[in-house]
Amino acid sequence: MVVEEGGPGPSKPACDRCSRQREKKDKQQDKQQACEGFTIRAMMKNSVAEIENLDYHYFLPLFFDGLRETEFPYEFFARQGVHDMLEHGGNKILPVVPQLIIPIKDALNLRNRQILCTTLKVLQHLVVSAEMVGEALVPYYRQILPVLSIFKNMNGELS
Repeated sequence: MVVEEGGPGPSKPACDRCSRQREKKDKQQDKQQACEGFTIRAMMKNSVAEIENLDYHYFLPLFFDGLRETEFPYEFFARQGVHDMLEHGGNKILPVVPQLIIPIKDALNLRNRQILCTTLKVLQHLVVSAEMVGEALVPYYRQILPVLSIFKNMNGELS
């Protein structure tokens, strides 16, 4: 009779241990809780923020207004918040477009190169984020385009 060393019982193959570890990880991922963004629960471990459930009429103009910031944490949060909301917004974005014009105009009127570039990137993302958003911006071109014309004519004189 041959006895294997390493323990009194039969040894389990390594692949069985790996499959148990994978099952454990899958169970941990299943325990993730969905919650609203920008709440204390969203910051907790095993929670996933549902950006789609946010009030776009409140938060999207707020983040667009934050595009005027230049200091590190504020400008990052504003930019990231805008991009996240535009990415997940779908049909909630189009009704909010009229509320976004004043924050866009204010950001462009600062004539700061960093803010101008960030705002133009956000405008690009806004146009492709949902259907008919580009068409919804057409009536507001008179408020947005003059600042861009000034920038085009300055040839690097912006600070």
